[in-house]
Amino acid sequence: MRHRATGLVLLLAAALAATAVPAATALPDGAPAPHPPRAAAGPGTDHAADDPFTADRTNWFRQDRFGMFIHFGAYSNLEGEYRLPDGTTCRDAEWIKRQCAIPMDAYEKQAQQFDPADFDAKAVVKAAQDAGMRYIVITAKHHEGYAMWPTKVNDWNLRDHSSFDKNRDIMAELKKAADDAGIKLGFYYSIWDWHDKDFADPATFPAYEKRMYAQLKELIDRYDPALLWFDGEWDTDNPHNPWTARDGERLESYLRGLDPGLVINNRVGKRRVVDGDYGTPEQEIPAAPVDGQLWESCMTLNGHWGYARYDQDWKSSQTLTRNLLATTSRSGNYLLNVGPDARGRIPRPSVDRLKEMGDWLREDGQGEAVFGARYAGLVEEPAWGSVSRKGDKLYAAVTRWPAAGGTLHLTARTDIRVKAARVLGSDQRVTVTEAGDGFDLKPSGAATNDTATVIELKVDPGPTARVGHGTGLKQEIFDNATLSGDPKITRTDATLNHAWKYTGSPDPAIPADRFSVRWTGSVVPRRSETYTLTTVSDDMARVWIDGKLVIDSWTPHEPKIDKAQVKLTAGKRHAVRVEYAEQTGEAHLRLLWSSPGQEQQIIPRSQLYTP
Repeated sequence: MRHRATGLVLLLAAALAATAVPAATALPDGAPAPHPPRAAAGPGTDHAADDPFTADRTNWFRQDRFGMFIHFGAYSNLEGEYRLPDGTTCRDAEWIKRQCAIPMDAYEKQAQQFDPADFDAKAVVKAAQDAGMRYIVITAKHHEGYAMWPTKVNDWNLRDHSSFDKNRDIMAELKKAADDAGIKLGFYYSIWDWHDKDFADPATFPAYEKRMYAQLKELIDRYDPALLWFDGEWDTDNPHNPWTARDGERLESYLRGLDPGLVINNRVGKRRVVDGDYGTPEQEIPAAPVDGQLWESCMTLNGHWGYARYDQDWKSSQTLTRNLLATTSRSGNYLLNVGPDARGRIPRPSVDRLKEMGDWLREDGQGEAVFGARYAGLVEEPAWGSVSRKGDKLYAAVTRWPAAGGTLHLTARTDIRVKAARVLGSDQRVTVTEAGDGFDLKPSGAATNDTATVIELKVDPGPTARVGHGTGLKQEIFDNATLSGDPKITRTDATLNHAWKYTGSPDPAIPADRFSVRWTGSVVPRRSETYTLTTVSDDMARVWIDGKLVIDSWTPHEPKIDKAQVKLTAGKRHAVRVEYAEQTGEAHLRLLWSSPGQEQQIIPRSQLYTP
């Protein structure tokens, strides 16, 4: 972690980008023969598997909200400090090899002494359970290239290059403990590799890439992870990183072929809205729901990801719990890190703070504000706390309780009615009064705790029309980028959710570059509200609603988001026209909607009608 990246969308390294399948490279005796990295399919391929906002595949991720990150590797053996030849001490954690310029032979020598004999998978899982965490992501391989499982691909791993018990497999131990506890397990894997001699040179990178594919196949086949968390995808040097967006496309396609149920983060590509299933803001919480993709914020308990014995600057459980509430109120997940020491033990201050978070979540049912909850939508986020929604209930987590006789104001974003209100864990009354642009909440007593006091509001969000029975929009596909002449293909398209990427297209008869598409028909909302229409596109897109151009992004661009606000009436067929053009390179088009009462999603087939 702790990246030195400078940009989100990066140009391709031309020589490697043209490589469809990495060249062969020898594997150690006894190593499994990996499936060759799959060449991205040609024209007619669509890589969009589903809508992560609604798919069964990602349902657990959207519901669970709170996970444990574990940074653990050969760097943990140094516990954040390295004695330099001049006698001074250099400090860092998971980046200590690079930041302290430790020679590779010296780094390998210290790794040989690594013996996390006290790693206790059951204790790790218990710490997660005590915190209320629902999933765990552990570093299978960080930037140092050291594998924390007994890989057969190389001997730079915990079994073959350490003083650890050769008969133990901490990943298998953690998988069993997590399964027994009903907690999902995922793996972090760094694309950037400081140790592999073939990584940095584009000429030899395909040899590294084949070994990477083999290791990822091992992880999937042996441990059946629910999630893969990639890192190290950005442009950098020391060593040079040749990873490209085209490499990410090929890897993501390969992994989904191995396990279609995997949840994959956006760092599999170049950390863009079109990569993977979800975004990964680091050490920050976005101010609002992220446009166009699911998201998860990863954060540390102190100032480091890996263990650093000198770092005792621990965040309070109050701060951490409030962070969790803030992420949930914006439909995000919170991945909170622990760093085991050289013996494999989670530091006691980490365990204590996690337990305190769990105590808050369990107390008086306050976890209802987090698990299965999401962006409130119906009301604005207040300055005095955060608000999440779960069905017909809003959970207002109040961090600034009013003085006796004071009120808490909620600004409504749509017409709603508050039917009841109560403070969880208290019999005090909460009076709700319509006031100006929303409601005033007046509790009769004091806050129930110092972290956040939760007021549960039962609401009537207003009328909703029945689910439609549409079949999609009329789709006309042209074998040119100007929508000119007669369409080559005319058919019905169920949803506008397409990731043709570099090599795909809407149909085998349509080339991967220089094509265009027009969709026409009508969209029928289930609520009468102001909607946000969002396009995710590359290269060009525009949208009309009821004959009015509302999104005009008709200049060639790399993957980007465009939005428009439109008023729609429940049950009414609003004419819609979407046009898209692909010049060269990647091809993406998604059309999403959201409103105060409608959470963000790809506009579903049921609400789209052909002319």
